[in-house]
Amino acid sequence: MCRWTPSVAHLCPELALGTTSTTAYTGQPLTLPSAASVCLACFTLLLVTAGTATGACPPGVGHEPLQVLASGINCSWTLERHTRSYNHLEGDVRLRRLYSANKFFLCIDKTGKVDGTRRKNYADSLMEIRSVSVGVVAIKSVSTGLYLAMSKKGTLFGSKTYNPSCKFKERIEENGYNTYASLRWKHGGRQMFVSLNGRGKPRRGHKARRRHPSTHFLPMLPS
Repeated sequence: MCRWTPSVAHLCPELALGTTSTTAYTGQPLTLPSAASVCLACFTLLLVTAGTATGACPPGVGHEPLQVLASGINCSWTLERHTRSYNHLEGDVRLRRLYSANKFFLCIDKTGKVDGTRRKNYADSLMEIRSVSVGVVAIKSVSTGLYLAMSKKGTLFGSKTYNPSCKFKERIEENGYNTYASLRWKHGGRQMFVSLNGRGKPRRGHKARRRHPSTHFLPMLPS
């Protein structure tokens, strides 16, 4: 595998003639390294250089005999490295007003009624959107403390307690608006969406479709 003869002969012609020679200064015999030892030394240097350049262990280092050659390399960090975690996405909280494509702000009053309002700074429209898992959020009214929830029949209401009916899949659509579909409930295998009609009234989830403007919301920063 390693053909070192041309390069060695070029650098030191004596290697091409034999394994011993004499020094120019002392006249004493000089024992030259064998081709096998030169190959082994060069291979060791190659391993060390590769490990230093990449910041990783050379292939096979760990439980292979080559570990002896590269014993100066600290490879413990590669053995302790774990799979990347995305838990940092959970628990993220945003304060937003959900402004629908129908020009209404989603709100939840203290009685649990879900409605739409055109009042920009209406207290009940300020929502706390919390990521509970990747792509799934819980929406809570800051003023009333009620969670947006959807029933099995697709009706929107404000819940005093957080439960599986309060989880919604958040998706950014091609037009830049977000849609919110119930994570727990479906109707005939179809997703049911949070929706406000042209009068600002909530629509049943099974009557809404992802492409409908009534299901599209723009999370706006509170002013």
